[in-house]
Parts: sequence; C-alpha cells; structure tokens
Amino acid sequence: MEVLSSRVLLRPNDLARSRRFYAETLGLAVYREFGPPDHPGVVFFLGQGFLEVSGQSDGKDGAGLSLWLQVRDAAAEQERLRQAGVTVLREARLEPWGLIESWIADPDGHRIALVQVPAGHPLRRDPR
Repeated sequence: MEVLSSRVLLRPNDLARSRRFYAETLGLAVYREFGPPDHPGVVFFLGQGFLEVSGQSDGKDGAGLSLWLQVRDAAAEQERLRQAGVTVLREARLEPWGLIESWIADPDGHRIALVQVPAGHPLRRDPR
C-alpha cells in the first residue's frame, strides 16, 4: 500500500475539554478545523504527522483511537485487503465532508480509515 498521508484519530469522551487540552495546555498548532461550528473537529500538527480530535468515544477501551491513512484509491485498497483476509468494517463511500472513506480492522480490532481525497478537494496534495 502506498500511504500518502496519515494521522492518529482521537475520539474523546469530552470533545471541548480535549480540544482545550491539545490547543491550550499542550500548545499544539492547528492544521485545520472542520464540521459544525458548534461542535467542530480539529486537526493538530503533531511533528511529522497529525492528531485529529473529533467525534466522541463510545466508551469501550481503546475504541477512541484509530489510524487514518490517505491512499490513492480507497475502494481498490479495500478490495485488495479483503482478498488478503482483512476485515472490512465499512465499504468505501463518499462522505458529506467530501472524502471517500473505507474502514478496516487490524488483527486486534483497531480501526483503520482508508481515505481517498478526490480531485478538487481542499486537502488534495501530491508532493511528487
């Protein structure tokens, strides 16, 4: 798999509290904000990667942490991985925020988002 970009996804119990912690207490710089103005998610710069704090945890141990991997073709990677025996949690589809996402699980059940950034989307970047 050719990974173009990645980030760690954190689904906190209290989004506002976690946003304040990462922004104000740790002092991480904001890469971008998204979602509804009254409950936005935020992506912070995290060294050579990113930390996305958004949504809410379902309370299960480890359920609030996922991986976000940008790939060139989410549906093709999903099918390749399915053929290799990987569990597909959700089929690739276009999301309201404009990204194509598929969700798979690693052998321990950790969720991994395979994300395709369509042409014309503001996140579209190819450094090559």
